[in-house]
Amino acid sequence: MRLTLLFSGLSVLYVVMEIETQIILGDCNEKLKEIGDNSIDLIFTSPPYADQRKNTYGGIHPDKYVDWFLPISKELYRVVKPSGTFVLNIKERVVAGERHTYVIDLILEMRKQGWIWTEEYVWHKKNCYPGKWSNRFRDSWERLIQFNKSKKFNMYQESVMVPVGDWAKNRLKNLSQTDKLRDESKAGSGFGKNVSHWLDREYTYPTNVIHMATECGNKNHSAVFPEALPEWFIKLFTQEGDWVLDPFVGSGTTCKVAQKLNRNSIGIELQHGYYDLALKRTEPKQNKVRVYE
Repeated sequence: MRLTLLFSGLSVLYVVMEIETQIILGDCNEKLKEIGDNSIDLIFTSPPYADQRKNTYGGIHPDKYVDWFLPISKELYRVVKPSGTFVLNIKERVVAGERHTYVIDLILEMRKQGWIWTEEYVWHKKNCYPGKWSNRFRDSWERLIQFNKSKKFNMYQESVMVPVGDWAKNRLKNLSQTDKLRDESKAGSGFGKNVSHWLDREYTYPTNVIHMATECGNKNHSAVFPEALPEWFIKLFTQEGDWVLDPFVGSGTTCKVAQKLNRNSIGIELQHGYYDLALKRTEPKQNKVRVYE
């Protein structure tokens, strides 16, 4: 990243920020070895799901998925900073009438590598089309599993705050004495709340359920997530100038969003056609950023 200082007027300083975006063609098993230790702030990726994208990536049998991914997660552990985060978008598939356990098995094995399973987010696909099978309904959500090397990691929660909502208008209009104190749970769980803390607030923190529509224009790729999905996590776990990595970058969505948000990024892609598409979607550019007045 290169910074060029510009003055505009008497009191406003602008920085022209040249963001570095690297799109690499090849197998991430090998290409990850070229990335330095403890150099990445956020890894955000959606690898091929078991036995899916066969026409694109050949598919990995669910029984072999953990063994296939562990060498990759070992390299990811090496390159992510102690203050960094790894977010894995993945979902179990159904095999012989039941959910396969490869995601759970993978989590347990990654913990043995040193990863901390910090949190799990749910991506609720708001525009999922209806459907059913004889023993289940249509999937309308996917996992986003958060891993860290340390329990102390960078997280910028204010960057993803949401409007409080209409519920506050009536709920906070007439507060009782209980609302003005920490009200302990009647179930004896040890949890409690002080409703008055939300007086005069316009924004609040989101939950770990993210409501976003799927990508309808698939950018000529078999599994494109919406730009809003990596954007949410890039804002949450990085700042401008940080480094974002997607080892299964596909058509380049993660790197495109990182570039837009003034983050440096690296994307690795196995298929030449998607590599070319990712390059086209992440052409070099300069972002003009106002620093202060």
